[in-house]
Amino acid sequence: MSDENHDLGPWEFIGRRGGETTTLVGGSVIAAVPEAERAAQEARRELRFDFLDDQAVLELLRRRHADEEDMFKAGFVHGVPLALVGPGVVLYWAGVAQYWETAAPRDAYLAVAITVVVTQFFFFVRSAMSHWGDPVRQNLRARAAAYRKIAHIARRGGADIPAHYPHYGPYPFAATFRPDVDDREQSKGNEAVDQANR
Repeated sequence: MSDENHDLGPWEFIGRRGGETTTLVGGSVIAAVPEAERAAQEARRELRFDFLDDQAVLELLRRRHADEEDMFKAGFVHGVPLALVGPGVVLYWAGVAQYWETAAPRDAYLAVAITVVVTQFFFFVRSAMSHWGDPVRQNLRARAAAYRKIAHIARRGGADIPAHYPHYGPYPFAATFRPDVDDREQSKGNEAVDQANR
């Protein structure tokens, strides 16, 4: 869980990276809409998570925010240098290096430039794979995306839920649920759900 969670109220989470805090909508509010309750029960069986358990959902949303922060930081640390170095290498080649009189300096420049860009690209891809490809994080994202859908069903059914709650988009990638993966950060309440579904 993120270190900044100690600044949050007992039922608050950050709904979007860098955004304002959001107060959790209670599971009883969602369950009051029959269609949303059915969706929550179906998702519980499929994703091994109790979407009407307020404490478990709060932990899920706080972990999802920390995951989004981690992805952003990794992308920034490796993506920004790649975005600067790649075009810089090409522009310097186009404007200066290709006009050098002898082939040896040009070849040396190309060798160094290619090595630097490939190295930066390798670190970017490795970082992306470690975050996007982590099966525990994928399970977290799959559950968070399912919770978002359930909340939207409840809102359309008349529940008092703010628009766009919980204020982040569905994960369009890297959110495949993997039932064979142990959730290293699974809450005790959801361990019981796992046992019941096995």
